[in-house]
Amino acid sequence: MTGVATQPATLAPPRPAGPLTGARELTKLAIRRDRIMLPIWIYLLLAIAGSGGFALKKIYSTAAERATLIHSIGHDQALSFLYGQLHGNSLGALAAWRYLVYAALAAGLMSIFLVVRHTRGDEETGRLELIGSTVVGRHAPLAVALTVAAVANAVVLVLTAAVLAASGLPLAGGFAFGLAEAGCGLVFAAVAAIAAQISGTARGARSIAITAIAVVFFLRGVGDSGGSHHLSWLTWLSPIGWAELLRPFGGERWWVIALPVAATIAGIAVAFLLAGYRDQGAGLVPPRPGPATASVLLAGPAGLSWRLLRGAVAGWAAGFLVGGLAIGVVANGIGQLIGSRQGAVAETLVRIAHQNALTNAYLAACMSLVGMAAAAFAVAAVLRLRTEETDGHAEPLLAAPVGRVSWGASHLLVTAAATVAVLVTGGLGVGLGYGLASSSLSTQLPRLLGASLVQIPASLLIGAAAAAAVGLLPRWSVTAGWTVFGIAVVIAVLGPGFRLTQAVLDISPFTHVPALPGGLLTAAPLIWLSAAVVAATAAGLAGLRRRDIG
Repeated sequence: MTGVATQPATLAPPRPAGPLTGARELTKLAIRRDRIMLPIWIYLLLAIAGSGGFALKKIYSTAAERATLIHSIGHDQALSFLYGQLHGNSLGALAAWRYLVYAALAAGLMSIFLVVRHTRGDEETGRLELIGSTVVGRHAPLAVALTVAAVANAVVLVLTAAVLAASGLPLAGGFAFGLAEAGCGLVFAAVAAIAAQISGTARGARSIAITAIAVVFFLRGVGDSGGSHHLSWLTWLSPIGWAELLRPFGGERWWVIALPVAATIAGIAVAFLLAGYRDQGAGLVPPRPGPATASVLLAGPAGLSWRLLRGAVAGWAAGFLVGGLAIGVVANGIGQLIGSRQGAVAETLVRIAHQNALTNAYLAACMSLVGMAAAAFAVAAVLRLRTEETDGHAEPLLAAPVGRVSWGASHLLVTAAATVAVLVTGGLGVGLGYGLASSSLSTQLPRLLGASLVQIPASLLIGAAAAAAVGLLPRWSVTAGWTVFGIAVVIAVLGPGFRLTQAVLDISPFTHVPALPGGLLTAAPLIWLSAAVVAATAAGLAGLRRRDIG
């Protein structure tokens, strides 16, 4: 039997990967990775918008109350700098004036963190190098990051319009509100994409983009408050200003949305163009070479911890100073801004601060918020210890003559000192703002610095809880640290308004802090909080000493 010769089967050559090959699969992966962070961001943005619809409707329920507020707004350049110009006299116009600028700012920050995480952040960790070894186009990761940001902003747009409509405001104005903040978010998604091509590190890319958003916020503030000096044109140079100029609930100018759309398209085009001119893992601006010899500060683990945290400390301190100045300036006219002593906001402030003087109650409540913000910094700084461990940086360090307790304690001491520094900076800002606005700087500055100092034990206790989680529950340390922070803040902020029992309120360390300025300074709660800080820190260091690293 003769066999029949057959030709071997030939395989078709693989199709070449296009620049966006694999983008669909990567998008699904990115959304899965962001399944926790994205809902948090979206909830934050909805809370900002929703508070405008529901809270203002309750506080300024009559036309007379709104007229009084509108009169105060029109004669206060500080309020114009902080919140923008008021376009109209309706409840919706007041909500847009009070909340839109900060909703747009938050949308921009959300987009920055999303885009940098999925571009430069993944390159820095080596994830994109692994993905790039498969059939994935060169520009797919950048396209995916921008797609995720666009989807997030689209969801914010739709849900914001629905929330504002549910609060009784016109649907068209609510849609314009959501469109304004989403447009700002898309602009800064493009800015972050460009920054990710320029910088060689995720931290550098975020710094560039956040600096850009700070600059445009300042331009918008100067433009809104400098109309009498013919500076209103500066608002048109700011994407945050574009959100305001869309005028939700104030005779919407729909054509203004063309500005963020055009800026987004141009920015995305520039980002893709720059991406084609650089190597994988490298930025267009090469990092500066380090010095030939290490600084004396790097001779021990404490110096290394400071080197790792100094950029964050500078950024947080600047934010605390600017925010404190804003709080202090507004405090000088808080009575006119929120209405009579019997108003809902006034009653809530007095209940939170446990005192009757409205200005002191406002300042005490704000100083408590400053303490909570400092606690957020403390948690983030403490968790950097776990990040160094999971990134593999701790093992080479501990291979040197450095003990685990020495390494951990040095980092925690630097974190504690940095937390105190940002708190003092916040108190300095509030004292300067209120002291200058009320022409009583010499008396108000020491009072408000003291009010910031009493927040130290509560802020450090939240950071110490995160340190205990790093030592005892390393895999769950991030979740545990931020959960403790969230519970403490929610109870302290919302507990008095919901009239929770004292036993529940006592769970939060911030409810034990003396309500300064104006309240009674007692040492006992500060001593107990400080003792709890020491105990939680010791537990964390003991756990770090006994468990496996990594």
